[in-house]
Amino acid sequence: MPEPVRAAGGVLYRPAGDGIEVCLVHRPRYDDWALPKGKLDGDEHPLAGAVREVAEETGCVGLPRLKLPTLAYDLPDGTPKTVDFWLMRLAGEGPVVDTAEVDELAWLSPAAARERLSYADERVVLDRAAALPPITAVVAMVRHAYAGERKEWKGNDALRPINERGRQQAERIGEVLALLRPDRLISASPLRCKQTLEPLAVRLGGTPIVQDSAFAEPALAEEAPAKAKLAAQRLLDLRGDGPLVVCSQGKIMPTLLATLHDEADPEPYKTLKGDGWLLTWAGDRLLDASRL
Repeated sequence: MPEPVRAAGGVLYRPAGDGIEVCLVHRPRYDDWALPKGKLDGDEHPLAGAVREVAEETGCVGLPRLKLPTLAYDLPDGTPKTVDFWLMRLAGEGPVVDTAEVDELAWLSPAAARERLSYADERVVLDRAAALPPITAVVAMVRHAYAGERKEWKGNDALRPINERGRQQAERIGEVLALLRPDRLISASPLRCKQTLEPLAVRLGGTPIVQDSAFAEPALAEEAPAKAKLAAQRLLDLRGDGPLVVCSQGKIMPTLLATLHDEADPEPYKTLKGDGWLLTWAGDRLLDASRL
């Protein structure tokens, strides 16, 4: 089997009148109109690849807002290909970098863009973006990076630090979540939660990390579900216009996320150390929770 090709791109939008306009690119090599996208570089995170490709093909900075459908298909030679798409709000414009790939941009209403798109499967992605209500809040929630095993730590567990593997995870978290341009960083009280966000804080120019015990696990495991529900309300209270990043713990996050979805079963929301979610709201309505 040939090695699968992984790519990423975005539906880049800007406000226009009472609605939005989206950006399409014309590729002279194929003489087509498409959503900006391209192959990932090595082990590049799909979100990082999506933002980079949008910037290279449109000259625009896009702020990720929500995960859109992933396309999967076979190339003419039979190689499987997947393309992860993200909705992005325009945050800045400049010259197109990849002039060999793109020779023209078009900002169009979703209806006009749908007509111009050359590929039916990309219309599915655009339709999802066009059907969304205005986004009012974006929160990235991550579980702290790896800090070894609790049973191997002899001191106060709240002071257990991340280890080398955890530091690598924290750097990756910082690289990816900096693309959201968050204006607030919230950490549960344990040291390992704060350390997980430190590389991100550095990338953001020294944004302070505020510790909040609402997102920390209780001393007694049986109290975790009840505390997680309180943490869910705390998260709702913290939402604002600017993107927010919260680092929490494994016994809190599944029930917290299930509560936000008004679901009883936390199992689908179990989160590995160093992993996380992008949560997107329109007013009080949770539009999406995507694994990062």
